[in-house]
Amino acid sequence: MNSSSSSPSIAPTSSEQALREKDLALSLTLIGAIWTLGFIGHFTPLKEWGALFLYVIGSIALALWLGKRCDAFERIFISRQNLGKALLWSSVVGGVLFAMDVGNTYFYYKNGGEPMKEMQTILVDMGFLYLFPVLIVAEEFLWRGVFFSALLRRGMNAHLAVGVATLLYMLNHYAVAPVGFYERSLMAMMALPIGIAGGYLVLKTRNVWAGVWLHSLTMISMILDIFLIPSLARP
Repeated sequence: MNSSSSSPSIAPTSSEQALREKDLALSLTLIGAIWTLGFIGHFTPLKEWGALFLYVIGSIALALWLGKRCDAFERIFISRQNLGKALLWSSVVGGVLFAMDVGNTYFYYKNGGEPMKEMQTILVDMGFLYLFPVLIVAEEFLWRGVFFSALLRRGMNAHLAVGVATLLYMLNHYAVAPVGFYERSLMAMMALPIGIAGGYLVLKTRNVWAGVWLHSLTMISMILDIFLIPSLARP
């Protein structure tokens, strides 16, 4: 082929190169530190609270640092790009997941399922219910923002990237949830549709706020699962 008709290679900008040198390594380092701290804490009176604190603060700090340091907010999907589209699609998909979750939980309790007593203690007695929005933003910034975009930047198949990010997101619930194994498993199961749907929504819109809004809707359904559905299913 004639050289004049071939497409010229485009060298990455300095900010893109800086991001590629940091994003995946730093996100994996943070995940490893969270899991290690959670494992150690599980065998101490501190339990997983230290890991949960590092998870929330570390995820937000990492996303903001990379975005500012590498001029990369759009490349880690934290931007206003396609915001209307992101919120519209996440409302539709989130509404479906909301209805499915509430319906499944109703029949779960109707058939004698056990309530999530430890989560209820944490949310109500310890007053952590109002911190859920911060947790949601932290989770989405890490899993559907920094980590997911890093996998895509390295050429990973988009479907595989959604699957890998979702799997690690599910496993993360065992490292940071200061509750028993049974309730951790329920939370990990809830994370599966959030991870898959949120991953594809962010992939479609290139905007992490699609994942944040979807996650918020499913979190509202989880709160109903804990506080309202048991009384409706067990009059």
